[in-house]
Amino acid sequence: MPASPQTLNYATAHFMKSAPTLAQCPPDSGAEVAFAGRSNAGKSSAINTLTRQKALARTSRTPGRTQLINSFSLMGNDALRLIDLPGYGYAKVPEAVKREWQAHLSDYLRRRQSLRGLVLLMDVRHPLTEFDQLLLELADERDLAVHILLTKADKLKKGPAKATLQKVRRQLFEWEDLVTVQLFSALKKDGLDTLSHRLDQWLGAHPDAML
Repeated sequence: MPASPQTLNYATAHFMKSAPTLAQCPPDSGAEVAFAGRSNAGKSSAINTLTRQKALARTSRTPGRTQLINSFSLMGNDALRLIDLPGYGYAKVPEAVKREWQAHLSDYLRRRQSLRGLVLLMDVRHPLTEFDQLLLELADERDLAVHILLTKADKLKKGPAKATLQKVRRQLFEWEDLVTVQLFSALKKDGLDTLSHRLDQWLGAHPDAML
């Protein structure tokens, strides 16, 4: 029988290292969950809200500053990790740099064996961009579970926000066995319990969570 998920304390997240390539990431063992999204989707704010730390993941007024694969350990255990992947698609950088970022993202998602799930962040006002579709297709190639955060939900009234949620779910119906979707607001901490529960399912059932 599979192990029962443990409730993890995400406030214990601690920076491990930044790596420009997959080869320089922590050893590919244990279990990790990666966060990905366009550079203006609020990825760093979501990670900071989850971990209850104001500056664990760097936020910037200039989207696209995260150009490295950043690893954070949980519960004092380097075998349990949160991964902050490079933002993409908005930063004013040369096309060659954007292509390099995309290559590293693809490499990571295809080859990282310790990856248990992908949290894909989308601005609720601009969901399912071309880049989002690309990441969903990469995840589908290896049957990787994806949890979508429709971020900045506080920017819309409840009616339009829920309508967007339902529209995204309909559009992703063919992937319903792998993909779940929720509304999220880092500002108001709305949806935080749902996100934590999903991560517990992915990470808390791993043997390293029992240590």
